[in-house]
Formats: sequence, C-alpha cells, structure tokens
Amino acid sequence: MPDHKGNTDKSNKIKLKSSIDRVVWTAGIGCNGAEVGLEINTHFVGNNSEAKIEISDSSGKVFDTIKTKIAGNYLLTKIKIPEKAKDELYAEVKLSKHGLSKKSNCLYVYLPPKIKNLKWDKQEAKRGDILKISADVTDTYEGAECKVLIFEHDSDGAHDLITSLKTNVKNQKIEVDWEFQFQTDTKNIPTDQETEKGYKNPEYFFRVDVGGVYADSDLLKFKDWIEIKFLNSKQEPRSGIEVNIKFPDGTSQKKTTDDDGIIIFEDVPPGKFIIESEE
Repeated sequence: MPDHKGNTDKSNKIKLKSSIDRVVWTAGIGCNGAEVGLEINTHFVGNNSEAKIEISDSSGKVFDTIKTKIAGNYLLTKIKIPEKAKDELYAEVKLSKHGLSKKSNCLYVYLPPKIKNLKWDKQEAKRGDILKISADVTDTYEGAECKVLIFEHDSDGAHDLITSLKTNVKNQKIEVDWEFQFQTDTKNIPTDQETEKGYKNPEYFFRVDVGGVYADSDLLKFKDWIEIKFLNSKQEPRSGIEVNIKFPDGTSQKKTTDDDGIIIFEDVPPGKFIIESEE
C-alpha cells in the first residue's frame, strides 16, 4: 500500500502507482485448438483501461495479439491455443498507457486428441430408455478425463444443455449410459399448424469433450406413445370402437379398442393430438 505523510488539516494530492500483479493460466496444460482461461489481476488500473495480450512460445514467436479492456482491476478471458504452438505457450499482458507489462506462467502444449465414431446405440428413444453412448478417443493418455454433454438440438443453434456426464478414456474408447427422459410437457411442442416451419420432432445430440477439444454426434429422435381406454357409463371397457388419432405432425392413424377397451399407439411424434371416433 502507498505510504503518505503530511498534514491532516488540508487536502493533499497523491499519485497511486499502477501495477500488473498476476497473469496466470487457469490450467497447467492444454492441447492445440482448445480454449484455456487466462486470469489477470491489476492494482490501481482504471476501469476500461486498454490492454493488449500477446500469445507467444518460448522462442518469442507471437501467434496472436488480443485487444481487450480491464474492469475492476480484473480480467478473466479465454484464449484459444494456436494450432501451430508447440511445447510451451505464454501470454504477455501490456498496458501501454501505464507503461506496464507482465508475462504469464508457462502453459505446456500437447497435440490434441482425436475424437471419432460418436454413436448412440439407437436412432430413436422413448421415455425411460437406457441409451449407450460411445466414441473412439485416440492420441491421448489412458484414463484421460472426458466430459459428455447432452443437448436438445435447436435448428437455430441455441441448443439446450440437458446434462453433463463424466467418464474416462479406456482402451482408446469412452462408453457411458444415460436414461432418456423428456424434460418438459409435450403439449408445449408446436403442432404442424402452429408454426410456419412445420412440426419439429425433438432431437438430441451429445458432445464428447477431452481437454477442450470436442466433437458432436448425430441426432437422436424422441418418440412417444399414447394409451387410450374407453369405458361406458358403468366404467366398463368398450371394445370394438374405431378411433382415429391426428398427430401433431399432421399424420393420422386408425385403430380399434381391444377387449379391455384399450388402444396403444407406439412410436408416435410427441405433442398434442386429436382423438376422433363415431362413439
């Protein structure tokens, strides 16, 4: 802290010394193409002070220069490790208006893992299905930690994260089980007539992330089922009643109730439906 001596009965103007106190990576290692956090702490540096971050290797070769601003004497940003970086990577923060600069600790760089053959064991899922998720993961060490992120797909790119699972690479593969459950009420799914783009069956994909390098799977489609039971005024089953169901995608299907007055429609598009019967 600055030390000031002077009279207490009058105003005094003192100059506070600015400094860059800390520039550190949020991880010790990272692979090419992955994102790693960089944390910067300063002292007596004004809000919105311009900062320049130079990303270089041990030889001094600069791969990238990032312009940003300090707020509240603190900055946490993400840096993408250059594809051509090898062995060691450094971030040097420069505050030109303050005449300050400081270099980070070393980030050790390794070649990125390869993630291929991402598979669901089914192409369609019903509520309660246990799905097996798998992928081949090579060019990394045995036991490497891996995240499996499951998303509900959005055609505009605003995918909803459903859950995050953790597993480890074993024999250059990852496998994990996940129980499928539809998270919201199917009545909220727009029907074919309620949207200009037409009916959209909910779909899902998973992402395998190893050290910030990731790949995405193909889409999994959600299929629902409907069970309807017909009873008379005495609450007795009504058999032989023909029923037509109009599904939310605009298609329809006819069935007849069994001896227990029941009809079951399997593998149907989820959403609001209309029941039609002469009864």
